Amino acid sequence: MNLIILAPPGAGKGTQAEMLSKHFNIPTISTGAMLRHNIDEGTELGEIAKKFIDDGKFVPDDVMIKMVKERLRQPDCKNGFILDGFPRNINQAETLTASKLKIDAVLTLDVSDEEIIRRVSGRLECSECGTAFHKEYRKPAVEGVCDNCGGTIKTRKDDKPETVKERLNTYHAITEPLKKYFEERGLLKTVVGREGIEDTSREVLRVLGE
Repeated sequence: MNLIILAPPGAGKGTQAEMLSKHFNIPTISTGAMLRHNIDEGTELGEIAKKFIDDGKFVPDDVMIKMVKERLRQPDCKNGFILDGFPRNINQAETLTASKLKIDAVLTLDVSDEEIIRRVSGRLECSECGTAFHKEYRKPAVEGVCDNCGGTIKTRKDDKPETVKERLNTYHAITEPLKKYFEERGLLKTVVGREGIEDTSREVLRVLGE
């Protein structure tokens, strides 16, 4: 299964991507997690990306495309993958299409802006492996410790309300047109985000034919 997850920031796509990764036994390629890792490590890519992310804007296409292409060449992607956070715009989608990479489905999660802002205030993330948690909906077994790798859990730096609103505005202007792009190619599968993670997961698997 070669899958793309398309959703506004804070809609829960990281959580659903993790579920699908386990279900299909394929890796999740999270551009957001990769970028945040580079920022935390102070790499050259991280320094470039930090300015854009802090301003609630997207990282330039050439940086993202190069990073994703290199990642998909890794052996663990040979049986499939989940792209979480890529493509973000029509240019990236057209580049992906031109690469002849087979995509089986594009899953989109529909959640209102008001609900996203409420949810985001409680988001947490492992600083080591990027596993997503939440103060209300998905608490770790041990407070502050990742269930997956034992790393430290922290609040994401880019989750301030004003930054989230800017990211949502950018999403609606730049990324949302991808729904039509992929719908015209017969790939789009839409799920309305539910209050409970498990309810959303069941609907995700249903629309994917599982």
